[in-house]
Amino acid sequence: MSDDFARRLARHAHTVEACLTDALANNDARVPSRLAEAMRHGVLAGGKRLRPFLVIETAGLYGVPPETAAYSAAALECVHCYSLVHDDLPAMDNDLVRRGRPTVWAAYDEWTAILAGDALLTLAFEILSRPEAAEDAERRVRLVAALARASGAAGMVGGQALDLAADKLGDPSQPDEAHVRRLQAMKTGALIAHGVEAGAILGAASNVEAAALADYGQALGLAFQIADDLLDAEGDATVVGKATAKDAAAGKATLVSLRGVEAARAELAQTVQRAVVALDGFGARADALRAAARFVAERQS
Repeated sequence: MSDDFARRLARHAHTVEACLTDALANNDARVPSRLAEAMRHGVLAGGKRLRPFLVIETAGLYGVPPETAAYSAAALECVHCYSLVHDDLPAMDNDLVRRGRPTVWAAYDEWTAILAGDALLTLAFEILSRPEAAEDAERRVRLVAALARASGAAGMVGGQALDLAADKLGDPSQPDEAHVRRLQAMKTGALIAHGVEAGAILGAASNVEAAALADYGQALGLAFQIADDLLDAEGDATVVGKATAKDAAAGKATLVSLRGVEAARAELAQTVQRAVVALDGFGARADALRAAARFVAERQS
């Protein structure tokens, strides 16, 4: 990761965390204290804030200030963090550690974690409804609809359902590559692609530009998941910040398990290149998004 990219990533993360902190503080007086603490534990636990970065940088292609894009970025991060809080539950992945800290259910309990996740999901749409998120009401409606699609039954939640059906019900009993790709595009790829889509909506991208950005977002989502599978197969848990080797232990089908490490690495490189090429029409102003694609492939956590 280049120093310039690291600084941009950290700067945008700081902007988004300030927006998240403000959104949580605005509700604190009315929220039961244990629930408020669990929400903060789930959403203010650090992390790279890659999805918010994509919103801010894509919107920045069109001159949208980071402070404006931060609302859509914070809403997306609320959805992402809610999904992690629920994903870690005993009924799902049963994880005790996330980002090097106890997961929300481990730090509190299951019912608190469920409610904290629910609250973060609804907070996302509260944030998007604010006039500060976009001056134009029609644009705010588009942002709400796009995030709902990406996070709902045809997006992230649907992907989680496919994942759990394979794990818990053995359905399908032997997932093939097409099934794994569909699952991962929904569970992981949808929210990453939405980060780019939200930036395009904020910037009023043309149809041609929006299509190019969609290609970039879809390629980036696939690259992220392949890299994640490789980290699970080969990563050090103390560096990754969560348990590793879980997929192999559970017999879970991934692109790595189906195709092998070397083939997965080759596809990762090809997918990153596809993402980079999709940005050709934007010139040097999209260099940070190109760097994000390379970062996804090289990350260690």
